[in-house]
Amino acid sequence: QVQLVESGGGLVQSGASLRLSCVASGHSSSKYNMGWFRSAPGKERAFVAAITWTGSNTDYADSVKDRFTLSRDVAKNTVYLQMNSLKPEDTAVYYCAADYGGRLSTFAANADSWGQGTQVTVSS
Repeated sequence: QVQLVESGGGLVQSGASLRLSCVASGHSSSKYNMGWFRSAPGKERAFVAAITWTGSNTDYADSVKDRFTLSRDVAKNTVYLQMNSLKPEDTAVYYCAADYGGRLSTFAANADSWGQGTQVTVSS
């Protein structure tokens, strides 16, 4: 497993933008896909987005497509989730996750390293 540390959450108004960051460390190899999940009050944790270890391919939940962009700085072992046009329903704790050696298509099911989470609150 890798250690993941998130940052960048906060309180914003509807329509604003935020960028979350997640730094990975503690693994001898960088070949792990990374991504984000979110957990809203009263709801199950939900997949948000994922990116391959090379940064060349991404996958998004339908609810965030065209608003969120996930990118990766391989040299810094860091992923960035740029969130634009935020809505109140995006309010949640956002968790960074990683899956070593898996496929992007199975990331949502197989992610097994988790960060502590960062709170994103969008007011109407």
